[in-house]
Amino acid sequence: MDWLNYHHLLYFWTTARAGSIAAAASQLHLSQPTLSSQIKKLERSLGLALFQRRGRTLELTEMGQIAYRYADEIFGLGQELLDALRGRPVGGALRFVVGIPDVVPKLIVHRLLAPVLEMPEPVHLVTYEGKFDQLLADLALHKLDVVLAENPLPPTASVRAFSHPLGECTTCFLATPGLAARHRQDFPTSLNGAPMLLPTQNTAARRALEQWFDRHHVRPAVQHEFEDSALLKVFGQAGAGLFPSPSAIAAEVCRQYAVEWVGEAAEVRQSYYAISVERRLQHPAVIAIAHAAREGLDASHRGGRLAAE
Repeated sequence: MDWLNYHHLLYFWTTARAGSIAAAASQLHLSQPTLSSQIKKLERSLGLALFQRRGRTLELTEMGQIAYRYADEIFGLGQELLDALRGRPVGGALRFVVGIPDVVPKLIVHRLLAPVLEMPEPVHLVTYEGKFDQLLADLALHKLDVVLAENPLPPTASVRAFSHPLGECTTCFLATPGLAARHRQDFPTSLNGAPMLLPTQNTAARRALEQWFDRHHVRPAVQHEFEDSALLKVFGQAGAGLFPSPSAIAAEVCRQYAVEWVGEAAEVRQSYYAISVERRLQHPAVIAIAHAAREGLDASHRGGRLAAE
C-alpha cells in the first residue's frame, strides 16, 4: 500500500494557499530552501509536478489543483476532528460540490441554487466553473456531486451519468432603452438589420436562435459573439446591440443592466439539467434543486415580461 507523507502535503497545501514559498515559509517557521525541498520530495513520491513557474509567480498545475482540493478537505476534516475532541461545536454542514459550464448564465445558476440555501440543514456550497467535458470527467471521478447544464448528457459521452430535467423557459430579447424603443414595434420583423449580440456557435442557444431567425425570415446584423453570458450582457448594457436572455431571469437582467424588454422568441426554449452519476437523485441538495426548478422556472418566465417592461 502506498503511503502519503502528510507533513509534505501540509507544506504543499500551505504554499498553495499562501501563493508563494516565501509567504508559506514564514507561516510554517521554516527556511525557504527547506520548504522547497520538502515539496519536491512530495512531487517525487507522487511522480508528478504540483507547481509550475510562470514568470515570478508560482501556479498550481492541473494535477496540483486536484491535489489541493483533496488537501483542503483533508485538513478541514482534521480541524473538525480537533474541535470535536476538544469539545468545541463542529459545523457539520452538508458539503455540496457543483460543476457549472461557463456558458450557463450566472443568474440562472443563482436561481437554481437558491433553494439549497433555504434547506433546513446547513449546506456548505462549493462551485467549480469550466468546460462541459472537463466537468463531466470530474463528475465521473466523484469530485462533483452534480453538473448543472443547458444540455443533457450527449449519447457519445464516455462517462456513465444521467440527465435529470430541471425545467425550461422561453427566450427574450433585451436592449438599452433607445434600441428597445426602435425595435420593439413590429417584432420580430424589426430584427432585420438590428445590431445583435449572440452566444458563440458552439452553444445550443445559438443554434436554436439561428433556426428561429430562419423561420421568421429575419437577418439581424451580428456585431459580436460571446461564450461568457455575463460579458454579453455587459456589452448589451453599453448599447452594442440587442441580446437574448432566458425569460426566467429577464426582470433581474433588466434591473441589473438597465435594459428593457424588446420581444419574445417563444419557440426558443432554454432547458436546464442536473447531471449526476445517480439514475435516481439521492443527494438532498440536488433533490431540493430539482423540486424547486420544476415548479418555478417555467412559471417565472410567464411573469418575467411584465416585470421587465
